Amino acid sequence: MTFSGVLSQSWDLYKRFFVQLVMTAVPVFVVLGLLDAILSSFGDDDSAFALVLWSLVALVVSIVGYFWLQGALVEAIADIRDGRADLSVGDVYARVRPRLPALIAAGIVAGLGIAIGLVLLIIPGLFLLTRWSLVSPAVVVEKRSAGEALSRSWELVKGNSWTMFGIIIVTVILAGIASGIISALFVFLPDFIGTWLGSIVANSLTAPFVALAWTNAYFALVGDTQAREELPEPAV
Repeated sequence: MTFSGVLSQSWDLYKRFFVQLVMTAVPVFVVLGLLDAILSSFGDDDSAFALVLWSLVALVVSIVGYFWLQGALVEAIADIRDGRADLSVGDVYARVRPRLPALIAAGIVAGLGIAIGLVLLIIPGLFLLTRWSLVSPAVVVEKRSAGEALSRSWELVKGNSWTMFGIIIVTVILAGIASGIISALFVFLPDFIGTWLGSIVANSLTAPFVALAWTNAYFALVGDTQAREELPEPAV
């Protein structure tokens, strides 16, 4: 796996299947963006109970929506890697639905571990983020359980940690810059509408590219692993 190879392939696929990938992300971000806009609209005069209730609803919906979207993007990317899109948006979400409990469980465990590592010394959190970055493909593509996916991601990244870390940092920074610029285009709108539309457009455009890079890294590492396993034993 090479840094430039993964990013180049990801950009090519992003351009070729732009509509398919963005439309996969839009349904989830419409809902998540609406919840974010509603929470942002609460003021000091609003009921504390209503704020807490909406916050809990947003948390549950965000967890389910975020991991379902992650899985759907992985499924969509696996589909388009042969150069054509055979699955509709509905198809990819339907295929991922049975894997959703494992995606959520693995994501929460990884997220908590990474968060604790970042709070304590930062570096352990970044290390865990790198080693567990391929959990979603392991769950969706290989149909692994949450625990198996964490171990699988760890083993795949081992030996390629710096390359994977570079892919993560570059894609996250690029997505953050792009999201900020796109969101700024909606500041002239009323706060509620501007927050909602800005969130939908920014996230729907950037999330697929990040998912492409990380998922393509997974397929590259799986290929590298299989190639090493198929090498003949050295003669004694």
